[in-house]
Amino acid sequence: MKIPFVDLHAQYLTIKPEIDAAIQDVITNSAYIRGPHVDKFEKLWSEAMGMKHCVSCANGTDAIYILMRGLGIKPGDEVITTSHSWISTTETITQAGGKVVFVDSEYDTFNLNAAQIESKITSRTVGIIPVHLYGQPADMEAVMAIAKKHKLWVIEDCAQSHLARFKGKLVGTFGDAATFSFYPGKNLGAYGDAGGLVTNDDKLADWCATYARHGGKGEHMMEGINSRLDGLQAAILNVKVPHLQKWTEARRTVAARYNELLAGVGDLVTPKVAANRDHVYHLYVIRTEKRDALKKYLGDAGIGTVLNYPKALPFYPAYAYLGHQTSDFPVSYANSSRILSLPIFPEMTDEMIQYVANSIKAFYAAGR
Repeated sequence: MKIPFVDLHAQYLTIKPEIDAAIQDVITNSAYIRGPHVDKFEKLWSEAMGMKHCVSCANGTDAIYILMRGLGIKPGDEVITTSHSWISTTETITQAGGKVVFVDSEYDTFNLNAAQIESKITSRTVGIIPVHLYGQPADMEAVMAIAKKHKLWVIEDCAQSHLARFKGKLVGTFGDAATFSFYPGKNLGAYGDAGGLVTNDDKLADWCATYARHGGKGEHMMEGINSRLDGLQAAILNVKVPHLQKWTEARRTVAARYNELLAGVGDLVTPKVAANRDHVYHLYVIRTEKRDALKKYLGDAGIGTVLNYPKALPFYPAYAYLGHQTSDFPVSYANSSRILSLPIFPEMTDEMIQYVANSIKAFYAAGR
């Protein structure tokens, strides 16, 4: 049996008539840039989030950059974020003129350790970007309390956490604004790059929409950028939004089955979900001291796995200028050598889940 890490074609087959009709409509009406499909998606996603505004853009990375520009970041301003994430979270801080300030992550959730935030605040600190990593919410209660105390803005990076909740409230609705990626492999994914941001701030939403579209079509109010969600991707997302809750529950079912089958196997640690956090399992990330050997074994068995992420951000060459040591972020450093993402997608059958679990058990039984 071959088990892909994610099977986007399997999902397509479940909604093929809807997707094909949506694509055909875009082509028939030449609705390639902006237009009714994009307008519909912005309305659909803002309503799904319970927010006043959704501003779509080309990708989730652009969404973070656009928001920071909209919030008025200035050269040298410091932004605090997690050391365990994808580089989109931090490269955009630098590109917007700010300075990245890392905090370590929580051992079990992989999210930023809110208890360390205040020790990193200086007179130059302007904001915090928590990342709801792998689909589990960060501790937004603690983050927002610190932000309010120190008058900092908060951008929630929700690239992996569509419909996740903290204390019953959707992530992406706590801070000043939130960003989403709709990259194909995300829980809500297009068939190409796509992104967006949500906010209840009228002025911020208007500024971001204007900036993302060359500073205003016809009457340029500013020098902006070109970051548009195209009509084809919007049409595909419009089909998928109504299915998202069902797919989310399916992911949780897969994760629960993995938890059951992998309990007590070797030194393997299955994902831990903190109190008051509803995980949406964009990724199912295990930990083991035998990570590299297990990854190879599973690959030989036809099972796709991924390292998300093999190195904590402060230790990449891109951030060598900050001069960090591994001892500065011991949790992120320790986890990065132990984590392994197993296949998870809504269409996984129990037979597939069992094959993955049995292969892992065989690896340990062989004394690997």
